Amino acid sequence: MIISGLHRFIFAAIPKTGTHAIRQALRAHMGPDDLEQVGLFVQRKFPIEELAKLGHGHVTLQQVQPYLRPEEWSGFFKFAFVRNPFDRFVSYCAFMTRAQGHFQQDPKAVMRHFLANPPQKHILFQPQHSFVTAPDGSLLTDYLGRVEQMQQSYDEIAQRIGIPTQQLDKVNSSKREDYRDYYDQRLIDGVAKLYARDIELFGYEF
Repeated sequence: MIISGLHRFIFAAIPKTGTHAIRQALRAHMGPDDLEQVGLFVQRKFPIEELAKLGHGHVTLQQVQPYLRPEEWSGFFKFAFVRNPFDRFVSYCAFMTRAQGHFQQDPKAVMRHFLANPPQKHILFQPQHSFVTAPDGSLLTDYLGRVEQMQQSYDEIAQRIGIPTQQLDKVNSSKREDYRDYYDQRLIDGVAKLYARDIELFGYEF
């Protein structure tokens, strides 16, 4: 997450949605008093003990809201990026088994394993809506970018917060085929059930 008092925005970094490319672009425009929490490539923590001890940079909007003044919360432009859950699940499976190469050897077996043994407490596995919704399920963001139109979304965000846009770099990406190539009907049904709220809320389909 990045909180910028200089440009009056809050960027909620949903895991596996290209967050490091967005962070990298935004850092060039951060003021000396702006805050970032991140735990990969760069190590930074918020000066808020409860949030710093999370140990990662995927702070939810619900978690940070109590630490902001009401005028900050209402006046700051709050945004995040979302991704097709079927594509995101493939990315998760490839990322988690990258050291052993299991996904490259038998991707469907890896996908079935994580569906049968969901690591519910792993931050990268969490549904996307949990980072950007209130307890009643309503969206807390002012804007949701799409990984599928990442550059266009970032251009619109840059214009909204008053910074020059730039070409986004590819950061922490993996080599894979089209996500649809890894699925059979059983896997489609499993991921659709697992991330049903994301699919409904963000308007995705297989």
